[in-house]
Amino acid sequence: MPKAKIRILVADDHDIVRSGVRHLIESGGYVCCGEAEGGREAVRMAEELQPDVAVLDVTMPELNGIEAARQILKLCPKTKVLVFTVHDAEQVVVEIFRSGAHGYVLKSDAGRQLLKAIECVLGGKHYFSSQISEVIFGSMKNEGLPHAAKKDDDKPTSRERELIQLLAEGLSNKEAADKLGISVKTVETHRAAVMRKLGLHSIGELVRYAIRNHIIQA
Repeated sequence: MPKAKIRILVADDHDIVRSGVRHLIESGGYVCCGEAEGGREAVRMAEELQPDVAVLDVTMPELNGIEAARQILKLCPKTKVLVFTVHDAEQVVVEIFRSGAHGYVLKSDAGRQLLKAIECVLGGKHYFSSQISEVIFGSMKNEGLPHAAKKDDDKPTSRERELIQLLAEGLSNKEAADKLGISVKTVETHRAAVMRKLGLHSIGELVRYAIRNHIIQA
């Protein structure tokens, strides 16, 4: 397919970053079909636009890039997902790998690698910079394949991570219910369950958990 027909969605909560990525994409001959400021908006736009590639930041309000990647891949099976972020911590890299994303580019490498990564994933391959590849293979060596299922009943589900993010960002039960499209009572039930599962006793502890696990940024 000609580059001029390749449509790319960009999601980042910083205007200047989105502008820079858009310029880079268009300078490479591709079409930037949309820009999203947050993860939930990115999922909605991806479902509507069905882009060839979605470029997602990790740290975004309401729904982080890892959860957004999972949802986009379910709703848009033909869309290739590239995660574009400053994070290179092992835990973040492994979670992105498990999400099903097709590639991972550090923002510091964008000028040199983003267009190459887009071309690579469009060709049916995965793209990880050498620095990220070292983290992935180190994890494989120490713990087995990153995408292998872990027998860990205490690990929050994707839906629970969504709720953790919303609550840690300061949303009320009602506001979280509106975002998730469920009742306030259901939010209260899930909130109590996840607090028990994680052994947390206050919103402060929930916030600290979310920061430690890169669900939100400090």
